[in-house]
Amino acid sequence: MSVVIVGGHDRMNCKYKEICKRHGYKCKVFTQCPANFKGQIGSPDMIIVFTQTVSHKMLRQAVSQAEKTGAVIKHCHSSGACALDEILCGSI
Repeated sequence: MSVVIVGGHDRMNCKYKEICKRHGYKCKVFTQCPANFKGQIGSPDMIIVFTQTVSHKMLRQAVSQAEKTGAVIKHCHSSGACALDEILCGSI
């Protein structure tokens, strides 16, 4: 399964990837908005949006891509490691 994480903190990039790998997910992390963001998202199984640390532009593009590809989208106010762990375990 593949996950795209939108938002979060730059310093947590490696930690997010480590948590996803531990749960058996391949992941891409976008803490900043790259030039071709919509094209780089691809077609993941799940998109996780850390709402406190994401721009409106990135949020709109992520939701649009999720609707196109049929990906599950999860919103989380916190952008910490425990919050991501809970989402991937299925508790949220």
